[in-house]
Amino acid sequence: MFASLGKYYAAFTVGLQSNLIYRVNFAVRGFFSFFHLIVVFILWGAAYAGNAHIGGFSLAQTITYFVALIVVQFMIGAFNEDYQISEEIRNGLINQFLLKPVNYFAYRFSIYLAARLVTGALILLPLVVFYPLLRDHLTMPHQLWPYLYAMPALVMSALIQFGIAYCFGMLTFWFLEIQGFVILSMALESVLGGQIFPLDLLPKWLFGLSAGLPYFYQMYFPVALLTGRIDDPVMAAHMLKIQLFWVVVILALGQLLWRRGLRLHTAVGG
Repeated sequence: MFASLGKYYAAFTVGLQSNLIYRVNFAVRGFFSFFHLIVVFILWGAAYAGNAHIGGFSLAQTITYFVALIVVQFMIGAFNEDYQISEEIRNGLINQFLLKPVNYFAYRFSIYLAARLVTGALILLPLVVFYPLLRDHLTMPHQLWPYLYAMPALVMSALIQFGIAYCFGMLTFWFLEIQGFVILSMALESVLGGQIFPLDLLPKWLFGLSAGLPYFYQMYFPVALLTGRIDDPVMAAHMLKIQLFWVVVILALGQLLWRRGLRLHTAVGG
């Protein structure tokens, strides 16, 4: 078993070294992501003018939400894994995995973990720099349970993030270009994943509908737990079960697409 895990650790190490080469790019991206908070301050500051609360939340809670959102994005977001998988399929680089005892999903997930370790660490730099300006505008839950629930939620969110990217990458077996699918997915994730506005500002029926979709659990769910926007432990436990359901469905779909895609694959190159 350890020998089997060793090859994925090697892939993780290679991925780590590869991502460290571009650490400056990630750091710059991190700094510019925090400049996005300036826009957040301006827009939401204007929205809160004359209002102590919107949707039951203060301006400090809303600012905290967007700060946590940026940090979580760098910790678990699947930035370009779908395109990398697509490129390996189109160029025939996956042929090597068909001839060796290496699970392609596990290999790509190891690379994803390495990249997220680098980006997650680098986001701490701008966070430390901007923290003196942000600390008076941040508010976090005082109870312990949201943080305990957030830990499995973050793990499953990472699996959903990567699983969706993996599925879109697999579409290359049928389509030469997947950019249109990826852009559509990113648009849905931006709206239904709470990246444009907190989903709890939606009408109650629409919030309930979005809570049944996988995009809800990609980013909004763990961030809402960490920032106190979901404050009912019974509801949170129910949502964890739905999140687990989507993890199983998406990972199973990825394996199905892999097996079906290999039937169409012509092993050239690589």
